[in-house]
Order: sequence, then C-alpha cells, then structure tokens
Amino acid sequence: MHLIGAHVSTEGGVFNAPANAMKIGATAFALFTKNPRGYTSSPLKPADTDAFRKAMDDNGYQPSQIVPHDGYLVNLASPKPDIFEKSFASFIDELKRCEQLGLTCLNMHPGSSTGADVGAAIKRIIEAVNRGLDATRGVTVVLENTAGQGSTIGRSFEELAELIAGIEDKTRIGICYDTCHGFVAGYDIRTKPLYERTMKQLDDIVGRSYLRALHLNDAKGELGSNLDRHDSLGKGNLGLAPFRMLMNDARLDGIPMILETIDETIWDKEIAMLFGMTKKKSRN
Repeated sequence: MHLIGAHVSTEGGVFNAPANAMKIGATAFALFTKNPRGYTSSPLKPADTDAFRKAMDDNGYQPSQIVPHDGYLVNLASPKPDIFEKSFASFIDELKRCEQLGLTCLNMHPGSSTGADVGAAIKRIIEAVNRGLDATRGVTVVLENTAGQGSTIGRSFEELAELIAGIEDKTRIGICYDTCHGFVAGYDIRTKPLYERTMKQLDDIVGRSYLRALHLNDAKGELGSNLDRHDSLGKGNLGLAPFRMLMNDARLDGIPMILETIDETIWDKEIAMLFGMTKKKSRN
C-alpha cells in the first residue's frame, strides 16, 4: 500500500496534526514537533503527548506513517562552535520529543559546511548523529537529500552513502528522497529509463533498504540547477510522469510519501490525484 500525505499544521497543539491529516485524505503525514524557526521550545506537556497518542489512535495512524521534520536552523555541519552546539542541543531535543510522542523517525537536512571543508563537515554530522543515537532510543534519523544550493551536504547519493557509512547503528539511519531536490541536483526521473536509472543508482550507491520516506514535490528549477524551489505537482519542470511512476512502483509500498508542495489549499486534491494514478486505484 502506498502511503501519501502532506506536512500538516500543528497550530493549537501537536495533537491537532492527525486530524488535520485526516481532513485532506492523507494516509501518512509530516509535522514539526516544535517551532521550526528557533533552537529552543517549551517542553511537551504530558497532557499534550497523551492527546497526540489518542488522536493517532482515533484517526487510525501508526508511527510508521509519520515523518516528523527537524527545525530549519539545525546545522550539524557548521564549523562555528556556537552554531554547532545550539544545533546539536536542538537535534537531541527533537529526538527526545519524537520518543515522547511515540514516533519512530526524525527527518533532517544533513547541514551546510558554510563554505568550509566538506570532509570535515561530513565528519561533524556523523559524530553528532552517533552521539544523538547513543543518547536516545527507538528513533531513526532520516537524512534528506538536498538540492545542492550553496554549501549544503547531501546533494548526491555518494554524500548520503558516506554519511551512512559513518553511522555506528545502521538500524537507526535512513534517507528521505525529495523529488525536487533530486531533480535540481541532477537526478532525472521524467521518463521510465531515467527513473529506473536513478533507482538503480540509489540501490547501488546508497541501498534502497535505507529509504524511509519520500518528499513529493515538483521543481521550479531546471535539471541540475541546484535551485531549491518547490512547485505544485505537474506545474514545474518534473511534470506528472515521475509521480505516476512513483505511485505504481511496488518497491515503494509502505514508505510514507509526503507533499511539501507550495499550495496547501490543494493538498487534498493532489493526494486524491496521486491515489488516482495507481493502476489498482485502491487505498487499501
């Protein structure tokens, strides 16, 4: 079964996310567990975590269908000690919040070297993730491929594979493939041969067993442009063909696919369209 959803609002409390996902017909969803624009946030209250778990049950969601996303400011690759320490503290907090909510993964951007040595930046990320995994239990870190804009790490399968190679607990590391980021980083999936070539590269270089989530986004940028600007499905340079192939790829059954497209008012329509692309046209 394909799991399709979007990055839904937690306005009013994290416990509102499951109902917000249900309203748009989602069988998976992403959320922020705290304010994504700051390093710190108020601790989760027991009443909030209880309400979240109840809302999950009431709306029929399992933790495997949920992809929490780390905050925007976290940069575990930063060469600046103060930024790194604030980022690491926020990262640990995010992992622990996932633990409290009963969630099993945390999606994050690997970080940016901010122009410093890439090799050293990758080592910083690896060390931070290993420390974070040692300090927590039951939550898998899911590294997202990046568009390659600026000094971001994770623009290639090779960089993701290097990060994974350094993680000591291989059972708690994975990747999230973002279709917009991949396309503008040079991975073309617009035709069947190109789609299969990219999937084979993912298999050969990273290993598809590490694929834990996908972000389904069209791209405003051209192939290889490194422009990190999402678009609504079918409105950008990817078009609809790649999403039809993704929806009919049995290898992706059970992996949450999350919309981060630019118009949240049509997420319900985009989700319905994606389900309509499946040959069986079934959500069961």
